[in-house]
Amino acid sequence: MAVLELNKDNFDETIQNNDIVILDFWAPWCGPCKQFAPTYEAMSEKIDGVTFAKINTEDEQELGGRFQIRSIPTLMIFREQIAIFSQ
Repeated sequence: MAVLELNKDNFDETIQNNDIVILDFWAPWCGPCKQFAPTYEAMSEKIDGVTFAKINTEDEQELGGRFQIRSIPTLMIFREQIAIFSQ
């Protein structure tokens, strides 16, 4: 499965309609984000039953603020609409 691009319009629907969602909060200027992106993309192709998505914190500042994202890259995992991990 390809990595989904999330924004404020499709975020809630994605979380509600998928049992497990892994989010990557990133920004285009972030070097570590760019290094991590190919690994994240490869994992999305290998793991079934998990939705992989990313949120550009530059474009989606409201979502970054909603989850108090202070550094990037940040990964967050939702299981059955509950955030169970953030680092």
